[in-house]
Amino acid sequence: MNTAYQDRLLNVKQVQALVPASRVSIWRWEKAGTFPKSVKLGSATRWRESDIQKWISGLQAA
Repeated sequence: MNTAYQDRLLNVKQVQALVPASRVSIWRWEKAGTFPKSVKLGSATRWRESDIQKWISGLQAA
């Protein structure tokens, strides 16, 4: 896989395009430890695309 693609940082709307869930669900899952941890960039919250893809792959394997 392309490293630049894996390390892309996604905002919540971009995450929602990959994971069909509400913002509230994403925040709740993260707080519960069942969703990848976000990265804070100043006041912005982002998720590593590679972490989201791994999480999705784990769901498909289950």
